[in-house]
Amino acid sequence: MILAEPGALIGFAGPRVIEQTIGQTLPEGFQRAEFQLEHGFVDAVVPRSELRSAISSLLSLHGKGGRND
Repeated sequence: MILAEPGALIGFAGPRVIEQTIGQTLPEGFQRAEFQLEHGFVDAVVPRSELRSAISSLLSLHGKGGRND
């Protein structure tokens, strides 16, 4: 499960480096969390204030009997 914070920049190289390497202009928001979510590279965009609860919920799914065991 891949979680990202809203507006997070996700990628190894920055947009300018990628554009110079491939010789093309990247789509708007190419490396932002929301773009990655729309294209299936991130599973959820979760605000930092809700991250603890989201991770707790995910981990509870892996308990002995499933949910909240």
